[in-house]
Amino acid sequence: MQPYPKYKSTGVDWLDSIPRHWDFGRLKFSATSRTSNVDKHTKNDEVPIRLCNYVDVYNNDFILSDMDFMAASATPAEIKSFALKKGDVLITKDSESWDDIAVPALVASELDEVLCGYHLSIIRSLPGMFHSGYLFRVFCSEILNYQFKVSANGVTRFGLPSSAVDSAILPRPPIGEQQVISDFIDSETARIDALVETRFRLLELLEERRLAVITNWVTKGLNPNVSMKDSGINWLGQIPAHWKVKRLKFISPKITVGIVVTPAAYYVDEGIPALRGFNIKERNLDLADLAFISEEANELHAKSKIFAGDLVAVRTGQPGTTAVVTSDLDGANCVDLIIVRKSPEVDSRFIAFFANSDPAKLQYGTGSEGALQQHFNIETAKSLLVPLPPLEEQMRIVDCLEAEEDRIKTATSKMRASVDLLTEYRSALITNAVIGKIDVRGLTKAGVAA
Repeated sequence: MQPYPKYKSTGVDWLDSIPRHWDFGRLKFSATSRTSNVDKHTKNDEVPIRLCNYVDVYNNDFILSDMDFMAASATPAEIKSFALKKGDVLITKDSESWDDIAVPALVASELDEVLCGYHLSIIRSLPGMFHSGYLFRVFCSEILNYQFKVSANGVTRFGLPSSAVDSAILPRPPIGEQQVISDFIDSETARIDALVETRFRLLELLEERRLAVITNWVTKGLNPNVSMKDSGINWLGQIPAHWKVKRLKFISPKITVGIVVTPAAYYVDEGIPALRGFNIKERNLDLADLAFISEEANELHAKSKIFAGDLVAVRTGQPGTTAVVTSDLDGANCVDLIIVRKSPEVDSRFIAFFANSDPAKLQYGTGSEGALQQHFNIETAKSLLVPLPPLEEQMRIVDCLEAEEDRIKTATSKMRASVDLLTEYRSALITNAVIGKIDVRGLTKAGVAA
């Protein structure tokens, strides 16, 4: 892909130059913009309609007739002003995030009685000014994003003034060339999106493998040829003949709970760390936003002190999520967590692997839609059935699991980095095409692929 043979200066710092035969100017001279005030509430002179809302635009590049639009009502005046037409570009007008201002979507189908909803604006080309696909891609580009981010105002919620939309400066190639650019971008982004989708599927497969390996090794061991026996438990099936199955209450010397009565009364700015539910991840601790209690409170609640090698599990929110207490938190405390004291007959890491596995989650209980129940109590923890190999074998299994997780983590990181690069390339491609930094005229799909 080559640049155009000749360029001209625009006099605009962030646009720099455009191909010599292109035009540019403020949006208000080549398109109209209207901010919708249509919401889902009933009107006195209502007419049933369907509403294209913020989420429809935010989550989709293209607005299509088969989408599940919200049922609503509108006045005749609102219908006249905000009925959508094929070729309209919709943008988000405000957001809680600065980065989500002016997210665009193209109305790519003929729509029947569908209106533009609240928090959105309709951009519609004046006759002969813009090809709809090109106009949409201009709104996707970094150059327009930059203008709108500069113009957005707010602190906790950001809004884009209508004047900023009208004043936005857009490049405008000849209309036929706009279609060529639009077709090129559609073709290239479809190819990139397919690559990204493939990588996301590979990420899903890596996670499925990780979970499957954990489940297999903590219930069957590492040796596929070992002698097996029936566990007597339907969901567990056969286990190695030399393993035992024990309830957690017969493995741990004590299972208790952290501070549950007015824990905030003991919080101080500095003192003894106190783990809370959101500090507990699968087998690991996240010490961001760590709470502290006074030394006096720590002694007052001595029964909920935690020590290196203990297990702590979430009671509410992500019930049963379990981590091992590390040496740097030896003697700390915890709030509203299940505490499973370290046992000399087990490697705590093995129990943590099992406690976060699908067989353990099955025992915690699931709701009607398959989600974990939202509360994990001491009795559930005590009753947890654990397939238990000898200690040395536990340690070998844990070492192999950690090594396998490291391999999967490395592969996952590379895959995510690839997705990031493709996403960056996609964005740069759109921007460079719509502002004329690359000449796509005459490029065919075969030519692009080559």
